[in-house]
Amino acid sequence: MNTNGAKKIFTAGTLTYTTSGIIALFCWMLWGDFAWVMKGRSVGALAAVMVKKFGISNFLYGLLIISIPNFTNIFLIPWISYKSDRHRGRFGRRIPYLFMTTPIVTVAMVGLGLSPWLGTVLKAQAIFSEIDVNTLRLWVFAFFWLLLDLGTTLSVNIFSALTNDVVPKVLLGRFLALTRAVSLLVAVLFNAKLFGKAEDYGPELLIGIGILYGVGLFTLCIKVKEGEYPPPPEEEGGKQGPISSTVKMVKSYWNLCFSLPYYRILFLGMTLIGLGSVPFNTYYIFFAQSMEVSMDALGKCQAICFAISFLLCFFLGSLSDKYHPLRTSMIALIVWALIDIGGGIFCTSPTAFLVIQLLHGVAVMSFNTLYASTAARLFPQLYFAQFTSIAALLSSASVMLVVPLFGKLLDLTGQRYALVYIVGAMFQIGGLVSLYLVYRGFLHYGGDEAYQAPLPDNVSS
Repeated sequence: MNTNGAKKIFTAGTLTYTTSGIIALFCWMLWGDFAWVMKGRSVGALAAVMVKKFGISNFLYGLLIISIPNFTNIFLIPWISYKSDRHRGRFGRRIPYLFMTTPIVTVAMVGLGLSPWLGTVLKAQAIFSEIDVNTLRLWVFAFFWLLLDLGTTLSVNIFSALTNDVVPKVLLGRFLALTRAVSLLVAVLFNAKLFGKAEDYGPELLIGIGILYGVGLFTLCIKVKEGEYPPPPEEEGGKQGPISSTVKMVKSYWNLCFSLPYYRILFLGMTLIGLGSVPFNTYYIFFAQSMEVSMDALGKCQAICFAISFLLCFFLGSLSDKYHPLRTSMIALIVWALIDIGGGIFCTSPTAFLVIQLLHGVAVMSFNTLYASTAARLFPQLYFAQFTSIAALLSSASVMLVVPLFGKLLDLTGQRYALVYIVGAMFQIGGLVSLYLVYRGFLHYGGDEAYQAPLPDNVSS
């Protein structure tokens, strides 16, 4: 940030903003974030309610909804991040990818909403007349779900990288706090007003949210401008075949992200922490239904969780900035694990389910706020997209393996959904141990006063 007379000037790379320019940037970015978050907060819950009506098993649900999409993430997120970091075009290196993927996501959301009707249409055709209508609906749903995953996978890391490129670093913390607030407010809105209607109006909600996503992301692409970037590394320029390009990319990733034990432990901790919320997030709707908790009551409980978390987020964000996210998130992990252990033991009635769900939800969202800036504080800025894509790859690979196995465990144990808490707590404790080891490395590399993200000797900073 510089001063020019009475005006404050903010810079992000070659971009220059006045205060009014920053306000406009924040408004358009937050509008796009609102559409993005509404899709993210709603589609999983709406999909779960819809496919349960099709008679899907826990194992198949975990395989279709979680594991197969995460399998594609393993390959697509690193590839698109690598390509985007090195793309130089008239409209920037992030916006073109967002613009191309937005119609894919929009069509997929609308298709999900139409899947019950399309299944009925297929049933009326002679070629499909012998197939159960719910099976046909599930086939249609699966097609559009995989299409949705394709569009989301190709855009998720690009969306966060765009923020890192266009928002001035001196304002990045405050902007991320605003995005967190938007996310929590969207969650309150969805759970308090819309989720209770999922059983009756799920298709209409999916279609409407899909259209909102398309409008929001297209508007962001038109209104937000990227700056100029230095050319990509000279040794990576020129035309390359697909095999040589892939080999070069894999070598770059391996050398950069896995050479140092510090980052290997950090990636392990991030993966375990991500798995800590997966069992509950995947099966909590089925858990609630098994406890005879209505979707309206569950939605209102969720809304209260998000409202409390919204009130806490600015305070917790300040704590994270003051004491460092590694310290604050380790404390939050301890609280989260203790609550989940209690949930596995005491969740035996609808009332207990809602109380524990409230405590669990506040603990998880408080942890997420305290932990949110960890990657930005620890990863090298110059190679941020590559590091975050590796974290996403490892998360996807682990989720792909864990979810169907956990779904099979639920099937074998007679739907003992309280296991979502116990298994989650085991991952959280593993993540806590990893973060402690990372914290020791953080102190070794300079700590609060002089931390410099380490790089292998043969990589320029």
